[in-house]
Amino acid sequence: MISLVYFFIFLFGLALGSFLNCIIYRLEVGGSFLRGRSFCPHCKHILNWSDLIPVLSFLILKGKCRYCSQKISWQYPLVEISTGLLFISLLNLTQVRPVYFYLLLMGCFLIIIFVYDLKYYIIPDKIIYPAIVIAFLYTLRDPASLMKPGLTAAFLASAFFLIIVILSRGKWMGIGDIKLAFLIGLILGWPKILPALFLAFLIGAIIGIGLIVAGKKTLKSEVPFGPFLVTGTFLALFWGEKFIQWYLHFFT
Repeated sequence: MISLVYFFIFLFGLALGSFLNCIIYRLEVGGSFLRGRSFCPHCKHILNWSDLIPVLSFLILKGKCRYCSQKISWQYPLVEISTGLLFISLLNLTQVRPVYFYLLLMGCFLIIIFVYDLKYYIIPDKIIYPAIVIAFLYTLRDPASLMKPGLTAAFLASAFFLIIVILSRGKWMGIGDIKLAFLIGLILGWPKILPALFLAFLIGAIIGIGLIVAGKKTLKSEVPFGPFLVTGTFLALFWGEKFIQWYLHFFT
């Protein structure tokens, strides 16, 4: 019975991941993601229902559009699978409680931010502002929950990034990173925000050095930091307490 529940939650995550892909695409082209049928971004052909089955359609079509044979981005199945895995992982973390549905929504916002910033080097205001408002209201609504220290963490994290932006004159970080830091502070609270930021900078440094060594980037190249912040957020959400305990044990 439990396995069946997880299976259906994963399927629901796949379906919602497909919707997140739609949001990401239409944010860029300026279209409404609440109206209009899905279409191929290359030939603009309206897609049939059989073309829209999450992951399965991609595999059946061998990663190509049925109508123009142009390649379909791997972004689509990866976002769908990631959303499905996130949904069942959050169920293990929280069980079915109000915080579960709240974190599902926040997770969807973060996935959109991850992909959009990775592709277009910008964190869209149409996503970050509603996410901040919802997270802020949730923090006020449920002050006794695990999100209680959210406001403190949000202001400290965003102030930290604001200092970086000011000192670097916007060369190292952007205004969008300040907003995202505020959001993840609300989501994670204190002290989970600490491992989230540490892991974001660590992963960013490792990947950045790797790209430079591979010759794909230089020291002056622009690299979006949003995806690293989102990755650090998810890692801290699931394993932040263990990371903090390990750190304290290591230095005591």
